[in-house]
Amino acid sequence: MRRGLPFFALVTMLFSLLSHADIDRPLNQVSSGQLDTIGSFESAFIPSRRIQVWRPDNYNSETKYSVIYMHDGQMLFDATTTWNNQEWRVDEVAGKLQAEQQTRPFIVVGIDNGGDQRRYLEYLPQKPYMRLSAEQKVKLFTPLTNEPIADYSTIIESDKYLRFIVEELKPYIDTHYSVHTDKHNTFIMGSSMGGLISMYALAEYPNVFGAAACVSTHWVGGSTSQENPITAEFMHYLKNDFPAPGEHRIYFDYGDQTLDAIYPPLQAQVDKIMTARGYEQTN
Repeated sequence: MRRGLPFFALVTMLFSLLSHADIDRPLNQVSSGQLDTIGSFESAFIPSRRIQVWRPDNYNSETKYSVIYMHDGQMLFDATTTWNNQEWRVDEVAGKLQAEQQTRPFIVVGIDNGGDQRRYLEYLPQKPYMRLSAEQKVKLFTPLTNEPIADYSTIIESDKYLRFIVEELKPYIDTHYSVHTDKHNTFIMGSSMGGLISMYALAEYPNVFGAAACVSTHWVGGSTSQENPITAEFMHYLKNDFPAPGEHRIYFDYGDQTLDAIYPPLQAQVDKIMTARGYEQTN
């Protein structure tokens, strides 16, 4: 029997460990549905990487499917290929939900992270980062690297990563699969740093994504300290740049053990901001 984490489990793994990357990754096996694998999806914005497209058992060209884009694709489907022998069990749970008609039909597009430090560079929201002072940028990176960085102002690549998804990957999926292409059927999801980039994607591309799921969102932005200037910038961004409610939905959760133990007071701040913006339990 395959071991794994529930689809919406409280993810408590260290964000740096999530990014373990193998040069030659074995093909993932799924228990439900079918998995299409693109070994190296080329991009003009970021290094190429593996893309996995999960389709439910009854997938057919006569039906239009919604699409969930998910980060950290290495962790989604097969625990026998992951660094910690755990997985999100996306295939099992997504298949069960659709078989029981609890959701509309959907496919899942798993996007591998770039490994180790690149995961951080691509998942840290760029606009909040750019509001930091030069000194704050250096301080943020000090725990993450032993080598000096030539230019802290240009190192973050989350805007490029989102352009890859929106301008390259989504058009490919829209063309090659029987899917709805509108924002009300296009969703994005991730955990820890993946939660941050999912929030950022919804804010930066409100006409592309209709909803985001942010699991154990890493509001400290790479640090394990709640006294972190990037956290204040995330809050500022939510207050001023996040789309108003009405046509968008967002999901947050967090645990209270290990790394997640630092999240509850930070998520409380976020919930207060979202409530002030007009978001409520329905969205």
